[in-house]
Amino acid sequence: MSITLYGIPNCDSVKKARALLDSRGVAHVFHDYKKQGVPEAKLGQWIAAKGRDAILNRKGTTWRSLDEAVKASVVDDESALRVMLANPSTIKRPVVEVNRFQTTTILVGFDAQELNGLM
Repeated sequence: MSITLYGIPNCDSVKKARALLDSRGVAHVFHDYKKQGVPEAKLGQWIAAKGRDAILNRKGTTWRSLDEAVKASVVDDESALRVMLANPSTIKRPVVEVNRFQTTTILVGFDAQELNGLM
């Protein structure tokens, strides 16, 4: 089993997920959007698997601070992907990929019970 946790280090939800994994002794890789960027192919996979509305954080301060024209331009998966690539903080956090038995499970946001269930 391999786990990759995507997000930014100062996000409270990311901190909670990392702390849970660490407390359980679960090895994982942390992918920092600020330092490593957002992997476009992965973002596309997440949108395809979960839907753009599950991935795009329309409640956060980054989304609220975007120009109204940019917000209005999000009409499909491709336009959502472009906005998220340009503004990584509009991606809900964390995104956790759990690869086990040639199957990938994607979790979006922090849910301790859901994360525990995959370990």
